Amino acid sequence: MDLYQVLSPTNIILFIGIMTRLTGLLSSAPLFSNYPIPMMAKVWFAALVAFILFPMIYAKANFIMPTSMPELTLILIKEFFIGFAIGFCAKIIFVGVEMGVNMFAIQMGLAADQALNPTSGGSSPIITQAYTWLLTMIFLCVCAHHWLFSAVYRSFVNVPMGYGFVLNSTITHQIIVISCQMFSVGLQIALPIFGILLITDVLLGFTSKMMPQLNIFMVSIPLKVYLGLFLSLIFMKPIAATMEVLLERMITQLSVVF
Repeated sequence: MDLYQVLSPTNIILFIGIMTRLTGLLSSAPLFSNYPIPMMAKVWFAALVAFILFPMIYAKANFIMPTSMPELTLILIKEFFIGFAIGFCAKIIFVGVEMGVNMFAIQMGLAADQALNPTSGGSSPIITQAYTWLLTMIFLCVCAHHWLFSAVYRSFVNVPMGYGFVLNSTITHQIIVISCQMFSVGLQIALPIFGILLITDVLLGFTSKMMPQLNIFMVSIPLKVYLGLFLSLIFMKPIAATMEVLLERMITQLSVVF
């Protein structure tokens, strides 16, 4: 195969389509969208992965060259959407964990303990960032990042490049189900510590009624902070095990969709 055949318009458009799908993945997937990675580094990384995947996809693809700019635009939008959907579904568990930790952090009285969170670009309690880093390390330990690129490769087989893409009811239903699990993930993470802190509030309320002379408000603030930090240390290992199970379940569910 000479250089003209390698750099043919069909191959160039196919490479651009592969890179566009990878760009959609990197714009929404965990690790790549959570942390302030330079945009130029993401672009070059997407180009490198597209260069690696191109021979395997070229051998199986039956790509039809678009004949106009609107057709090419529609294909690239579709490719970006598919990659973005894969990354978005994988990121649901990160959003759920952050939501759950925020629930018991506020119950601890750490609502004012806000700091810049590089993973989301906003402000969140320090303890939320600690659990996000814990989930990130578990994400790497279970090799979920390998699965993301494997899912992208399989998506080129199940949803090949071209015009023949229909967002059927099965795919839509699975994406909605995965998105709704964000709330159940947050509840599973927050419930043990949140429940104990809620019982502590009830007991402190009874104490204030039985001992009106005691300034229970001044006692409850440091008590709930220390108790919450102590419970966070105790439940960190069970929560980490729960995160690992949730990640493995997420990988299984997304393998069915894509």
